[in-house]
Amino acid sequence: MKISPVNHLRFGSRWKPDHASGAANNFDVGCSILNVGRSLICLLAFAFAASSHADSLLLKGATVHTVSGATLPSTDVLVKDGKIAAIATSISDKADRTNNLTGLHLFPGLISPSTELGLVEIPSVRASLDRREVGDFNPDVESWKAVNPDSELIPVARANGITHFVPVPQGSILSGVSGVIAAGGWTVEDMALKKRAAYHLDWPTMSLAAGGRRGGGAGPMDEQAKARREKVQVIENWFNDVDAYAKGRTNGSPVIPAYEAALPLLRGELPLVIGADDLREIKSALAWAEKRKLKIVILGGRDAGLVAEQLAKQKVPVIYNHVFTLPSRDGEGYDANYGAPGLLHKAGVTVALTDSLGRFTSNNARNLPYAAAHAMAFGLPHDAALKAITLVPAQIYGVADRLGSIEVGKDASLFAATGDILDIRSQVKHVWIAGEEQSLKNRNTQLHDKFRNRPRADAK
Repeated sequence: MKISPVNHLRFGSRWKPDHASGAANNFDVGCSILNVGRSLICLLAFAFAASSHADSLLLKGATVHTVSGATLPSTDVLVKDGKIAAIATSISDKADRTNNLTGLHLFPGLISPSTELGLVEIPSVRASLDRREVGDFNPDVESWKAVNPDSELIPVARANGITHFVPVPQGSILSGVSGVIAAGGWTVEDMALKKRAAYHLDWPTMSLAAGGRRGGGAGPMDEQAKARREKVQVIENWFNDVDAYAKGRTNGSPVIPAYEAALPLLRGELPLVIGADDLREIKSALAWAEKRKLKIVILGGRDAGLVAEQLAKQKVPVIYNHVFTLPSRDGEGYDANYGAPGLLHKAGVTVALTDSLGRFTSNNARNLPYAAAHAMAFGLPHDAALKAITLVPAQIYGVADRLGSIEVGKDASLFAATGDILDIRSQVKHVWIAGEEQSLKNRNTQLHDKFRNRPRADAK
């Protein structure tokens, strides 16, 4: 019985027919099939090459909020290869894709400058938490590697205009290095716009508890003050060790990974984001950083308004995350924290806004524009409030050449909304990251659709 030669075909090997007379025909069939395969591969390669060439997108007729400049009514934006190629009242260039945004407002993508998004999925499920590492000093820990690209919370944030975020490592003194991550991509490598953006250090608590041990306090005042100084000295000693390591490095000297990872910080290549809220903590951190000549940013900054002039003089930005925090002292007005960003801005301090790092930070990342809106209602100018969640975070983390405003040459990471994004009534209708439109479907919209279509008791 003759077996069809097709059954003998294998890639990378030659088969031997059991009938000599059919050898030529069988071989011809095999060659034909292989030739067809090669042709298909060539066609696929050509299609891939064509798709990787200039891909253009024309966004027409939107009110363009450039952030870095004026707001432009009825303006077109041309996108090529994921970059903004032109901004004009009317662009006649033909594009591969065109979106009519007449009546919509176009903004640069929002940047969440301090969040647990991507690191925490369900706070009560330990297996879904990846925000901290063991040890006190971890400059070699990079938070971007721990981001879960399949997090259900990233699409929720993205649907409200957040195109990038900074996942902050926690849990130690020098907890690691954060990166700037895009809110879309198949893998975390795809999502990482800048893998090493800033170091993060948690400043020791400087508060003093009155009452002594018998009164329920933390001990006598002098002991508390001593413990406070010792905590700061631990940080000072570690940085002294890194200094000594840097000065004594030779080709043959042993390599200490943690010290090596901290060298860009000492050279001023990356900023040090210091978590500090209390007035004493902020002043202590400012004095320490000035002595060591480090480039720092204050994260938290609950009492930053009380030292606004000093922060402005030392040119230290603040990532303020206490807009919705209750007053911490008796006698403070209800709006003490609401109005702090406005006071900082008035004093000349560069201010970014974010939500506080806490149990539900990743769940509430979508509320970023509302923190800016609330600060605006209590004294922060509108343009400064918008910059606080776009351009300022980009400047702090060294990506302002790509993100934060709508300018020619920057990444086309944008979103279109029905109105001002600082107005809670506005709805995001389109989101693009590097020119690619993103889906707005997420866990919340799925639940909305599910229960909107639930069977009703009065249905017949």
